[in-house]
Amino acid sequence: MLIRDHITHQEDDAPGKSKLKLLVPTVGTFFTPLYLVDAFRHQDAQRFISRRRFVAPSFNDIRLILNSAQLLGLARTTGVDLVTFDGDVTLYDDGACLTDDNPVILRIMRLLLQGQKVGIVTAAGYTDAAKYYERLKGLLDAMYESTEMTDAQRAGLVVMGGESNFLFRYDHASPSKLSYVPREEWLLEEMKTWQEGDITQLLDIAESSLRACASNLNLPVAVLRKDRAVGVYPTERGRISREQLEETVLVVQNTVERSEVGSRLPFCAFNGGNDVFVDIGDKSWGVRACQRYFGGIEPARTLHVGDQFLSAGANDFKARLASTTAWIASPAETVQLLDELQGI
Repeated sequence: MLIRDHITHQEDDAPGKSKLKLLVPTVGTFFTPLYLVDAFRHQDAQRFISRRRFVAPSFNDIRLILNSAQLLGLARTTGVDLVTFDGDVTLYDDGACLTDDNPVILRIMRLLLQGQKVGIVTAAGYTDAAKYYERLKGLLDAMYESTEMTDAQRAGLVVMGGESNFLFRYDHASPSKLSYVPREEWLLEEMKTWQEGDITQLLDIAESSLRACASNLNLPVAVLRKDRAVGVYPTERGRISREQLEETVLVVQNTVERSEVGSRLPFCAFNGGNDVFVDIGDKSWGVRACQRYFGGIEPARTLHVGDQFLSAGANDFKARLASTTAWIASPAETVQLLDELQGI
């Protein structure tokens, strides 16, 4: 009832705040209803939440209930035209690649065969299609070799790199199975106002802050500057602690936000698991650009699947502004989610 009231409040542009907004000031926009009772029953049948005597409903229980509620909301109201995915931890393990034995490949191809569009919206900011082929080889080879898939269905796959900066489409004739899409074919009107001078200035500020953090926290890292991003990554084997990564994200984010250029140019500072990067734009822009490229797909007909939705240094968090979302914790959960979507 609270969610229905909140959606009505949104749609009517009513004055003041909804009841839910008063209770949860950070609550965002809902693009579809959420069938929470049915979702609880579905997850309870698998996780036996109501039969437990000593262990209360956990964060993961609630996360999965909300995922199911979102899938039911899509299936019963708008339907799904576009599914976008994060890369690391969503489609494959952190730092790994999409190999031909990954079970998610058959699920993504099933979406394409059903006429739905698929976007892989990743932080990896390569300008060379061959680099993305290395990461997505299993999927791209399977699409190339498929005898069922038509050219129109293959054209339903795009890769958005650097959060929202480089778009590639499936290309059957290319050795890398991908080809670069010129920016004028997919840029949103607001993105056309981003000035190269502002981009350089913002990345300069971010780089300076990253170097200061690395010195202050004694991090064994190197700085990597890219066309539309800058970040630090470890120079020694082993992992940087979560606390150091999050401190770096928050310091850099705060520094850039307080700058003049940071107030007019969107950016995303995020914890990549064992590195920290700052990208121009964020995944809300990346998802919206995919929607535009495919002819203007609505947020209510788009599902973004990712693993990073904690507000501190999580690059999937902003996708909530552009689409419905599902929060998973592993590639295996992505497979389960897509099977659940198919079975609804």
